Amino acid sequence: MLEILEKLTQLPGPCGYEHSVSYFIRDYLTEKADEVAIDPIGNVIARKKGDKPGPSVILTAHMDEIGFMVKKIESNGLLRFEKLGGHDDRVLLAQPVTVLGTEGHIPGVLGTISAHYTKFDDPNRVRKHNQLYIDIGASTREEALEMGVEVGTPVTWGTDFQVFGPKGQERVRSKALDDRAGCAVLINMLDELQTESFAGELIFLFAVQEEVGLRGAKTAAEHLTADAALAIDTTAVSDTMEDVMDNSLVLGKGTGIKVMDFSLIVHKTMKERLVSIAKQQDIPYQLEVFPGIGTDGGAVNYANKGIPTGVLSIPSRYAHSPLEVVAISDLEATKNLVKAFIHSLSENQNFEF
Repeated sequence: MLEILEKLTQLPGPCGYEHSVSYFIRDYLTEKADEVAIDPIGNVIARKKGDKPGPSVILTAHMDEIGFMVKKIESNGLLRFEKLGGHDDRVLLAQPVTVLGTEGHIPGVLGTISAHYTKFDDPNRVRKHNQLYIDIGASTREEALEMGVEVGTPVTWGTDFQVFGPKGQERVRSKALDDRAGCAVLINMLDELQTESFAGELIFLFAVQEEVGLRGAKTAAEHLTADAALAIDTTAVSDTMEDVMDNSLVLGKGTGIKVMDFSLIVHKTMKERLVSIAKQQDIPYQLEVFPGIGTDGGAVNYANKGIPTGVLSIPSRYAHSPLEVVAISDLEATKNLVKAFIHSLSENQNFEF
């Protein structure tokens, strides 16, 4: 799973500009699914039929990552920007970025004053993003334009993928783990299902623009008919020392089985089924109640006449930052529970309220 996860995270795909991720997933799944297509707004939809009759289940994860967009090129070549998705202005300063110019990818840095100037400044001041700028090495507006930058050019974090931590408890740090980690879980599971028996049909929905309002999943789900759905996304843990943390979700302690967030109160039948399977299969899990987050599960749940929807959350530290962190064991637990859920399905399966 780590190989596909590294590849996915290093592809640029900020909200609305997921093209490289969409094309990669489409091409990767072409020989592994029965049907694969990219819809008009960029969602990748793939279908895989089992060898036995059974229910149709949507499995969804989002492809987009938070990023930025160039708003203005100053006369000195520095770039003003807007946010794509949710950022904390406190973590923007002096971070590497990649500007997706028309002539190729351009390394840059989010500028800030030197530490030597802080004695002339208010050290408690947090400058808002619209007061900041991106430095790509250009000295004039004309140089920036020649480098392939214009108003509307998308920008991603410029950080790399790395495995770290003690042996047997390794973690991954990277940009875009939210939610390329969920994409990797579903792709890895589909790889393993190639030679395995299961009932029904799996509809994989790799969605765009989740970070700006669940837009891709809302659009796609209206045209998909399914008996149930399962969304895979990352979620913020609460296991560090800040005073707002309550230790209710911990890195490395298993997949999160969602109970409620601001986008969804999870269908009781789905939640209880996931908990029962996790217990039977001895898959580590945690129950998640977190109103500070939403997922594509909330969008899919509303589709058509309503689709019973569950959500599995991959615990993550430092969400929506240049370096997000997940535990490899939590990735495996999430994949194992999705797969066990699929293998538990039968011809007469129902998901009644």
